[in-house]
Amino acid sequence: MSLRSQRNKTMDVTPEERDSLLGSTHKMNSPLSVDEVIGKIFHQNMLEATRFLPDNFVDVLLVDPPYNLTKSYAGSTFKKTSSDDYEEWLDEWLSSVMHCLKNDASIYVCSEWKSSASVQRALERHFIVRNRITWEREKGRGAHTNWKNCSEDIWFCTMSNEYHFDVESVKLKRKVIAPYRNVDGKPKDWSESPEGNYRLTFPSNLWTDITLPFWSMPENTNHPTQKPEKLIAKLLLASSEPGDVVLDPFAGSGTTCVVAKKLKRSFVGVEKEEEYCAIAVKRLALADLDDTIQGYHDGFFWERNSLAAQKSLSPTKKIAGGKLFDE
Repeated sequence: MSLRSQRNKTMDVTPEERDSLLGSTHKMNSPLSVDEVIGKIFHQNMLEATRFLPDNFVDVLLVDPPYNLTKSYAGSTFKKTSSDDYEEWLDEWLSSVMHCLKNDASIYVCSEWKSSASVQRALERHFIVRNRITWEREKGRGAHTNWKNCSEDIWFCTMSNEYHFDVESVKLKRKVIAPYRNVDGKPKDWSESPEGNYRLTFPSNLWTDITLPFWSMPENTNHPTQKPEKLIAKLLLASSEPGDVVLDPFAGSGTTCVVAKKLKRSFVGVEKEEEYCAIAVKRLALADLDDTIQGYHDGFFWERNSLAAQKSLSPTKKIAGGKLFDE
């Protein structure tokens, strides 16, 4: 057995922990009330679980389903299929969660570029498609005969024209490259601070400030398609308020549920793989001790590696401070 680097913070679950953690998950065998599902991870197939979920109780549906790629997840494999079959599969599980959503609910669905047409068609049958966010994955293999693939998409939809969107909560703090001043010498549309000169900017649908979880980040797990907490935080802050209910029917290692908890939202997660359920439960317990979200500080999102105040602190101080993490 090889020893990990001391700086390797990747979360794992020991055999001794596994049974205890899985004992904190749940299974639905009959219809449940809202109070009976809130704050829980359900260990079962989502198509089996969603039929027992209450009606009209979800404010945000946030889904990172298997992409149309052949990939292994804790021993089971999702196999690539035709575009038509993938679209049919998308439509099947989307139909299964429709009854859970409030009329003013927002929906976010992750995807990759090859399946864009299938995803858009499936979503348009159920929702109003409002935007497609593209975010940069800074990792990825090079390509000698094509452009390197280093982006993924998130489709933003709503159930109706009545929905919540708080743009002020997701503004990005960017370094000022050209610090123009008014005639009186005061900053023009930017501010000076001990950390540097920054401007608050409105978020677009192109995100280049996201860091994928890696081995030295406490949020990192062995899930092959884990999304960054910062990415999920943007979506939840924009489209929900404290106390709102977030449903993730493909919960994986629990990132959406963990971020919802850190941001004082309610959550319901469904995940069929034992290993990921155990990790999700462990991460949720740790969120009680540390509610930081890397790259999010003092109510603002920061560009990658731009918060100078974080860099002078030791890892211990960063965690103990309750608010600061280096990115």
